[in-house]
Amino acid sequence: MSEKTYTITDLSHEFKVTARAIRFYEDKGLLHPSRQGMMRVYNRRDRARLMLILRGKRLGFSLAEIREMIDLYDLGDGQVEQMKLTLRRSRERLNVLEQQRRDIETAIAQLKTDISNIEDFLKANQNGNGRQLTLKEFRESRAKSLAEVAE
Repeated sequence: MSEKTYTITDLSHEFKVTARAIRFYEDKGLLHPSRQGMMRVYNRRDRARLMLILRGKRLGFSLAEIREMIDLYDLGDGQVEQMKLTLRRSRERLNVLEQQRRDIETAIAQLKTDISNIEDFLKANQNGNGRQLTLKEFRESRAKSLAEVAE
């Protein structure tokens, strides 16, 4: 019984990537299809490697990091070194993503505050009953109001 094989079209449809992307990973030495004439023929191992490449990219790993992790599969140690490296790299990536999340949450909070302040400033200047407040005057009146509330 022969091993199941895949064409580039099969893999591009299954993983929803372009044939160009698959050829790019081949050019980078991450996939090693055989050839039948001019046609690329991918085996189960190539399919599994493509799945790992795409997962690694989705998680934000560089192609060099992905190569380093999947190339350890062939070490012959029952994948122990591969798993150690993957664990270390995954922890590092998780730390980066958690910091990015904290940064995003801080930026969101700041934007919400800024939006609220701008809306309040514009409302204060919409009443049409006199002189428009400058932003500096608005800030000073708001600071004065906050100070009175604090007392």
